[in-house]
Amino acid sequence: MADTMQFELVSPERLLASVQASAVQIPGADGDMTAMPDHAPTITTLRPGVLRVEGPEGTTEYVVTGGFAEIGAGGVSVLAERAVPKAEMTQEEMANMVEEAKTAYSTAKEFFENEPGPVDDAAKLLSDMVAMGEDIGLNAR
Repeated sequence: MADTMQFELVSPERLLASVQASAVQIPGADGDMTAMPDHAPTITTLRPGVLRVEGPEGTTEYVVTGGFAEIGAGGVSVLAERAVPKAEMTQEEMANMVEEAKTAYSTAKEFFENEPGPVDDAAKLLSDMVAMGEDIGLNAR
């Protein structure tokens, strides 16, 4: 078994990371999971949360708002809707993310009246954003 695997994190704006990792903790939509070298091939959607990458250089954390993670023989690739290094997260950035989630929830309630699925999804997104803010020590306002 290899000690490390390739990890890549990409957002629409940029490549945030391309490093060797010994473990990647992923905030999956169906629950948190940890990928390690030789993990079974898996694809999962992401929920808002903190993605942690452990490697020879230490642990690095990223705030992600959604997207997909693919775990394969070559390592882990994460395609995030939005990703920010946790060390760079600001109160203003957090407030903007929560405001966008609130707007999505309001729009879903208005547009999908009497259709609980999309409204429930938007409410879950908002709830996850608020929980993520509390997890990283920022006020969701």
